[in-house]
Amino acid sequence: MVASIQDSANPEQAPDAPLQPQAKPAPVALVTGASRGIGRAIALELGRFGATVVVNYSSSPDAAESVVAELTAAGGRAWSVRADVADEEQVEAMVKTVLERESRLDVLVNNAGITRDGLLMRMKTDDWRQVLDLNLTGVFLCTRAVSRSMLKARHGRIINITSVVALMGNPGQANYSAAKAGVIGLTRSTAAEFASRGITVNAVAPGFIDTDMTQELNQEPILAAIPLGRMGQPAEVAGAVRFLAFDPAAAYITGQVLQVDGGMVMR
Repeated sequence: MVASIQDSANPEQAPDAPLQPQAKPAPVALVTGASRGIGRAIALELGRFGATVVVNYSSSPDAAESVVAELTAAGGRAWSVRADVADEEQVEAMVKTVLERESRLDVLVNNAGITRDGLLMRMKTDDWRQVLDLNLTGVFLCTRAVSRSMLKARHGRIINITSVVALMGNPGQANYSAAKAGVIGLTRSTAAEFASRGITVNAVAPGFIDTDMTQELNQEPILAAIPLGRMGQPAEVAGAVRFLAFDPAAAYITGQVLQVDGGMVMR
């Protein structure tokens, strides 16, 4: 199911008006898991910088449409598409829809993810599999699905959202840490494969970010582990993604992991 908005039409140029240079088409960005939290912030940031944003969601259509509404109210273009990124057929259908509607796809942000925390000795196999399927296999499926059009265009930006727990580990998050570490390996391997076609692939590793996923955590030990002494904001992660997606200075950056963690990993 695809929800979309109508594009505003450009007024026709007067016959005697001087010829104007053709405007460069707006880049098209697909952000998975974009209905809330970090994904929402990324979608809004990319839209603010002129992208047509495709807001992917799995189970929150109203939240996704609120992101679309906020983007369009600010003068941007956006629409939403439902797909479970762990489902191969749904991912292929989603990317096909984007390409049919927009005729291009310039940026993929693999953000969708879940947690199923628990100590390893008590962790259910289903909790392990669900986290690996969505957080790692989902990145693979989405990247593979967009690769054909990006390789043909010889251009593209892929940004994968990993986590500092991929670098540090975290008790009670063996499944999440393993999945996010896998995302880093996938990022580097894909970057090496795609570099000759002008496609960059990078990862952003947030630390503790102030979202609904972290609000129930005990704040005191977390803040003590962060040299900057505070949690990050979703907009700070979104700014890092926007840099990798659009800044000309990022064109020579690929296969890297950018940590947005307040200095956690350096400890």
